[in-house]
Amino acid sequence: MLTITRELHDAIVAHARADHPDEACGVVAGPAGSDRPERFIPMLNAARSPTFYEFDSADLFKLYREMDDRDEEPVVVYHSHTATDAYPSRTDVSYASEPNAHYVLVSTAEGTGADDPFQFRSFRIVEGVITEEEVTVVDGAAA
Repeated sequence: MLTITRELHDAIVAHARADHPDEACGVVAGPAGSDRPERFIPMLNAARSPTFYEFDSADLFKLYREMDDRDEEPVVVYHSHTATDAYPSRTDVSYASEPNAHYVLVSTAEGTGADDPFQFRSFRIVEGVITEEEVTVVDGAAA
């Protein structure tokens, strides 16, 4: 199960809506071994595509060095789907290299207005196996 604060949930959704019609992507880092998402890190979609996302390799290298210096790890790796359901594609599965991470997908397929519906779903992806998990949004600090 992914437990995430309302603030982080809303930040991910806002990033997905802001980058629409391109896919948005980013990471939420947390203390190593804690499974606690704490630090929101929106990234640039280097592909600038409505159907594909790609982290810039230099930005990603910098991020991993920074997380290492702070004794953090990627707790959530997120991106948006702009025209399809929030479910991992074959490409998403092939990119899933963090076995302990929660892979969050937000679909902005219904539109981008503040009142439009959206999907916010979380998955574990380990060795190509996709398992959807429950998402609990809490006020304040995540437990």
